[in-house]
Amino acid sequence: MLPSLDNLSLLELQELAVSLGEPKFRGEQLYGAVLRGKEFSEITNLPKAFIEKVSEKYTAQSLTVHSVYTSRDKSQKYLFTLSDGNIIESVFMPHSYGDTVCVSTQCGCRMGCVFCASGEGGLVRSLTAGEIFGQVIQINRRSYSNFDGGVRNITNIVLMGSGEPLDNYDEVVRFVNLANEVKGLNISRRNISLSTVGIVPNIYRLADENVGVTLAISLHASDDNTRNTLIPMNKKYPIEDIIKAAKYFVEKTGRRVCFEYAMTGLENSSINSAKHLARLVKGFQTHVNLIPLNFVKEKDVKPASEQRINAFLETLTSLGVSATIRFSSGGDSNAACGQLRARFLTQSGEARKNTPTTQRERLNSKSDGSK
Repeated sequence: MLPSLDNLSLLELQELAVSLGEPKFRGEQLYGAVLRGKEFSEITNLPKAFIEKVSEKYTAQSLTVHSVYTSRDKSQKYLFTLSDGNIIESVFMPHSYGDTVCVSTQCGCRMGCVFCASGEGGLVRSLTAGEIFGQVIQINRRSYSNFDGGVRNITNIVLMGSGEPLDNYDEVVRFVNLANEVKGLNISRRNISLSTVGIVPNIYRLADENVGVTLAISLHASDDNTRNTLIPMNKKYPIEDIIKAAKYFVEKTGRRVCFEYAMTGLENSSINSAKHLARLVKGFQTHVNLIPLNFVKEKDVKPASEQRINAFLETLTSLGVSATIRFSSGGDSNAACGQLRARFLTQSGEARKNTPTTQRERLNSKSDGSK
């Protein structure tokens, strides 16, 4: 399987051009074509002989669009096919202040959170930086008709799709560098949010290495007993260690930490839980996002009622905690993390044997396009 050009930086593409006997500017031209999501057959401004040499060593893009599902709120859920036949998903969310892409960092997940469909079937493999970046490239191409003229539509990225970003640390950091390239998409690091269940050593790495992203920690409970039942990784990295790491991140970077809190029907949405949460997050720069849970059929975890969520919010704010309710996009298109991919695999009879060979056979029998 050949590597893909969307995994290379501008400098690396310039070096590639020189190594193939071309001037450096050919690498910059190739870089522009890659950012526009073009396949080799679509690149017409470069010498044919040069493209042929490159295509012997690389594919142009790391993934292709399999299907697109549009929601009533105009958000779009993408299923992508990777070069090995595996399936991943992303979400495009248009907003008045700028358009956001929610990308996956792994195919599947091994965290096992009880309300999330990402881990159905376990972790297949982690994605390369190019496969993460490729999701942004392909959605950007389709979300703005004038992108061939050099206009970028995407302004914000959230690493909050399938997978645990800090379980794929090195490739995720490389992706951030690719997205932040000044002569590329030039997406500010501050506009890239990374959501983690709390892989504590890598939270410290993010701070020490000055990666520059906005950190969001999926806390989802205010005590270890409850969190152990929701997020198995809590047994390895309990709440006390996560809070210490979050405080270190704030002290080291000067950036606030967001705590994501999915509101389930019983386990974590009581007034006592709100009071305990307030004690945990007060005293340093934090914000709490309360998330009305998308019901995931595969998990059968009930969401909290609107009344219960509002009471929880009122309790937090009365205790001086910065908090808001974050409404999800694309609920009618299975946009909960991993939900569309899981539904696709289940319908295809692949929930338990998610192998590249069987996925390629299945996808070869289906036509591409939007639904």
